[in-house]
Amino acid sequence: MSYPYPEQKYFGDDGEVSAVFRPADTPPDLGESGPGKDATHYLATTATTRGEFGLYRVEMRPRAGGPKTHFHKRISESFYILDGTVRIFDGVRWVDARKGDFLHVPQGGLHAFRNDSDAPADMLLLFTPGAPREEYFEQVSQLAHASEEERSAFFDRHDSYFVE
Repeated sequence: MSYPYPEQKYFGDDGEVSAVFRPADTPPDLGESGPGKDATHYLATTATTRGEFGLYRVEMRPRAGGPKTHFHKRISESFYILDGTVRIFDGVRWVDARKGDFLHVPQGGLHAFRNDSDAPADMLLLFTPGAPREEYFEQVSQLAHASEEERSAFFDRHDSYFVE
């Protein structure tokens, strides 16, 4: 089956200078890099991709845990393992994903991930279309003392629906 190209977004005739370069040694946007630490790098945000996608590098400390089983109604989420072992739930079973492994979860697909290993893990998360996940990453850890109503509103705003 063939799919049409997306709707045209650039209408100039000569191209433009608009690329965004991010050097590898750029510090993380959230947390700290290094063994025993968690960090998130905002490689390409919705703002920089004009809403097309969001790409994030997530460094997880050993035994970091992760979100429970959930799904998204508006965005897909893809995982690419750069290093270590990340346990990924594909909606049916937990898989020990390792360097080079990839999982794509379309809208509505149940999924979860966590680092259960004694070693750090590093992965890429891709959200399409772009969504303001930066606010989610920055504020989700502050929900410990939130009311159930506040938690529900936060997760609804960020298209995250958790299942029991």
